[in-house]
Amino acid sequence: MSGLLKKRPIKLAKKSSTKVSDNAGLPVEQPNSTLKPISNQFTKLLSVTKYLPNSARSSILSKAFGKVVPYVGTTGVYYEIVEPNRVVVSLNNTKTVQNHIGSIHAVAITLLAETATGFILGLNLPSDRVLLIKSYSVNFYRPIKKGQIAAIASLSDEQRLDILNTPKGEMVIPCVIHDRESDSERDPIVVEMTWAWIPKAELEARRQGKNNEPS
Repeated sequence: MSGLLKKRPIKLAKKSSTKVSDNAGLPVEQPNSTLKPISNQFTKLLSVTKYLPNSARSSILSKAFGKVVPYVGTTGVYYEIVEPNRVVVSLNNTKTVQNHIGSIHAVAITLLAETATGFILGLNLPSDRVLLIKSYSVNFYRPIKKGQIAAIASLSDEQRLDILNTPKGEMVIPCVIHDRESDSERDPIVVEMTWAWIPKAELEARRQGKNNEPS
């Protein structure tokens, strides 16, 4: 779709500890933005918690968002940064998310990327619309054997305006997977998620069989 631009997020600096505390190890600078957040259920929660310490805010947001998407809430995904221009979520490499060789399972990594990209879109979507995952591409270049991984998704102000001003559309949201305990210079995984959004009224019409327009 014309005007919907792609922008790859900045890769985070290495982080040695698997326990998050006040977003230690994350870059100090945040994406420059002159746009005010829109009002929806997610941004209202962010507004309520904005003056809390980072660690407390992240814990509250992780529990709250885990209830919004119950399945994600069972996986141990931790919401470190949740802002309209940038979302960072992390996952510890524990036994429950490992595959048969001790690496983080591909499904868990994909879920982490879907969570980061889906929430950054949700933060910028007016409340009269609903988001839907359309497709994704995941390239695994090397296994993640230990420690913590993070998924980083970001949007420019131009992309945010496109979302706001397009009642029905789609966007490819790149996602960087950061392997925090690896010394390798090679990115472990590269992900691109394609998300779509439509008016809630249209979705309801489809459910009731009142809209014959192909999806």
